[in-house]
Amino acid sequence: MSSKSNPLVTLVNAVFQLDKDWVSRITMAMIVMSLIWGILGIIDALMARIQEASWGLSQTLVITSQEYYGSITLHGVRDLFGFAVQLEVAIFIFLSYKLLNFQPRAKWFLNIGFILFNIAFMLMEGPIVAFPSFNDNYFGATGWYYMNPLGIPNYSQYVVSPLWFFGYEFMDIGTYIFVIWLIYHYYLATKGMKEKLPIFAVFALMTSLMIALGWSGETAANTWDILAYYGLVGLDPIANQIAFWILGHSIVYIVWMPAVASMYYLIPLLAGRPLYSDKMARIAALLYLIFSNNVPIHHLYMVDLPVSVKILQEVLTYAVVVPSMLTFFNLWATVKGAQFKPNLISVWIAISFAGAIGAGVTGIANADIAFDSIIHNTMWVPAHFHAMIFWSIVPAGFATLYYMVPMLTGRMWYSTKLGWIHMIGYMIGTAMVDIGFMNIGLAGLVRRAEIYPLTPTYISGEVVSAIGAVIADFATLLWAGDLVLTLLKGRSANLEGMSVSNVVSTIAMQLGYEGLSIGSSLEKIPNRILKILRQQ
Repeated sequence: MSSKSNPLVTLVNAVFQLDKDWVSRITMAMIVMSLIWGILGIIDALMARIQEASWGLSQTLVITSQEYYGSITLHGVRDLFGFAVQLEVAIFIFLSYKLLNFQPRAKWFLNIGFILFNIAFMLMEGPIVAFPSFNDNYFGATGWYYMNPLGIPNYSQYVVSPLWFFGYEFMDIGTYIFVIWLIYHYYLATKGMKEKLPIFAVFALMTSLMIALGWSGETAANTWDILAYYGLVGLDPIANQIAFWILGHSIVYIVWMPAVASMYYLIPLLAGRPLYSDKMARIAALLYLIFSNNVPIHHLYMVDLPVSVKILQEVLTYAVVVPSMLTFFNLWATVKGAQFKPNLISVWIAISFAGAIGAGVTGIANADIAFDSIIHNTMWVPAHFHAMIFWSIVPAGFATLYYMVPMLTGRMWYSTKLGWIHMIGYMIGTAMVDIGFMNIGLAGLVRRAEIYPLTPTYISGEVVSAIGAVIADFATLLWAGDLVLTLLKGRSANLEGMSVSNVVSTIAMQLGYEGLSIGSSLEKIPNRILKILRQQ
């Protein structure tokens, strides 16, 4: 049966770009899997929001406690690792390939890493039980296992399946394969190179090194857990927590660095100006690498550790602000006085720039030992890192995908209108989520509070964040629908042989807001997709 008469084959070919070169295929596979884990992760987050809002409004719980804590945990591992880390590696691989023009080697090695990495999240989820009642969080509820020694025999009354820890181990192996492959190709591409690496490539390389360093503590902690699980070694929970938190903070910078790299690449390009200071950007990249992995203990201020160690961590945490200030000044100086041309790429990258400043301020406050004693383990902490994710990391990802998808597929975006509706809905919804989090955090509500005192502040904050989550999730589903329509029906884009910078400029012109009519019939989107599939 030909692909033209089989809609499923047509869809698979369109989604995974099976007729393209290997780099395009592996990049698209990583993007697709990252989006799958991302969508599942936001569903998990929505379940937690509904549970907490339901308690505030009616003092009822709509899912079991096991499912609630499983939702929180799976939201974290799916969105932070399965989505964010996998997507950034895909972006770095594809754009480095385009910018440095290297010939891919050891394809089998990267393929193995991709498979192991994605199998990991299936193991961490646990078995799916459909009868007598549906429950996909059988031992996902173990929680972020920095709650060591939770789940380990002889150290915990609740013993989890070892598949949970092996899932983390597969993720660790897959992650190291990703960065080893990328660093190796940077070595081959730069050997004998006379000119400097482009700034985007500098940040891609620095982030790869950052991942290799940051993952070392988590890999050591998880391997230690596995050995302790089978009684081969003893366990020191505090030392294990500290080892894990080497990744616990550096992951924030690991997933933010692609946003910084995108800002350095897109802002001068869209402004039509050279970067204010190339040297300042390279110094910032080096400082991020030096400081981002040295501050894990500021998440453990309340642990009985020497005061001198805590003060050192406070100072080092403030030091991380230096490369960020260099970055913000450098990019601001680049665009000062330039004409701003609103399109979906420029608006998303502008949101990422402004969002990083706003979210970063709340992070500086967290570094203070005195302030941390007040907000430690409250909803203020999720408010901080969700602000960074919502308003800087994800917007930069959208800005990048808006030009990468046409480069990968050879098709222009199906609907610019849906893109603008998504952007507006996403920003309104995420603002509501984060404002709700901050208010209840400052009022003292602890994280992962399934039930809580029924005060007006707590109830209003939970309800506002739940409504915001629904709005942001619906808007994002519109974007996903636009992506599917683009893969199936987007008009052909003649981008062959064009440089990445020319591709960005060409696509940006197609994504402006001029002439948009927001009153489109959005309810027809599912029918359009089915109609397109039948036509193939």
